[in-house]
Amino acid sequence: MKPALKEQILTILAEIPPGRVTTYGRIAAMTEGATPRMVARALRELPSGHDLPWFRVITASRRLADHGGADEQRRRLIDEGVAFDSRGRVAKERLWP
Repeated sequence: MKPALKEQILTILAEIPPGRVTTYGRIAAMTEGATPRMVARALRELPSGHDLPWFRVITASRRLADHGGADEQRRRLIDEGVAFDSRGRVAKERLWP
């Protein structure tokens, strides 16, 4: 991935406000050529100790992606007031932008 594209992804990630979520696809659409998979890859490659809100990124179906950090992601989102319905989806009103 080109460094400039990764920088765009991380800049967008940093702008997601607390209590809100966005999707891999929405982030990709805000860049100059990233795909949702590229966004996921950029998140996987975040260095330890960073302070970017990776946990505010969910799938297009408004669910958490199946990954090793999903339990922590759910906990962090709940701590920010994001609720999940009985099918594990976040309310549309929580989507940013």
